[in-house]
Amino acid sequence: ICKAYSERHRHYHTVAHIDACLRELDPFRSLAKFAYEVEAALWFHDVIYLPRASDNERRSADLATQFLISAGVSSEACARVHNHVMATRHNAEPSDPDSALVVDVDLSILGQDPMTYDQFEAQIRQEYKWVPGFLFRRKRAEVLRSFLERKSIYSLPQFRDRYEAPARVNLERAIDRLAE
Repeated sequence: ICKAYSERHRHYHTVAHIDACLRELDPFRSLAKFAYEVEAALWFHDVIYLPRASDNERRSADLATQFLISAGVSSEACARVHNHVMATRHNAEPSDPDSALVVDVDLSILGQDPMTYDQFEAQIRQEYKWVPGFLFRRKRAEVLRSFLERKSIYSLPQFRDRYEAPARVNLERAIDRLAE
C-alpha cells in the first residue's frame, strides 16, 4: 500500500493524504457502525491512482476486496468496504452512513485553512501537469463547481458544521483563480 502511495506521479494522492484522512477520522470514529471497515476503505480508496484513468476507484475497491478476502475478512465486510471506496467517486450522495463518513473524511481537505487548500490545488495540478493549462483550468473549475452546486458538500452534520463554510469559500476562491 505504501509503495503504491509513493509512486512518482503522485503529488497529493500520497501516503501523506492517507495519514491526513486517518487523523481526520480519529475524532469521528465513534460515528462509524463498522469503524475498522471505514479505516480500511480510507487506506485503499486511492491505492490505484492513475490520473489518465477513469476506473481508479473501482480498481482500488477491487484490490481492497482481494486483500481483505486473503486476510480472512467476511464477504459482507468486504462488500461494505468495496462500496465505501466506490463512494469516493463523489458522483452521488452516499446512502450508507459509513460510506458518508469515508467520503466526508476524503473531502475534508476542501474545508481546510486557505494555505493548506492552496497546497492541495497545486499538488492536484502537478498530478495533471500533462493537461494543457487552458483545458485543466476549465475541467478543474467544472469539478469544483459540482461541489458548490450541491445542497451540502458534506453528508454528516459534524462535517457540515466544521467544514461546509470554509470549503465553499475555498472552492469559490479556487474557481476565481482558475478564471484569471
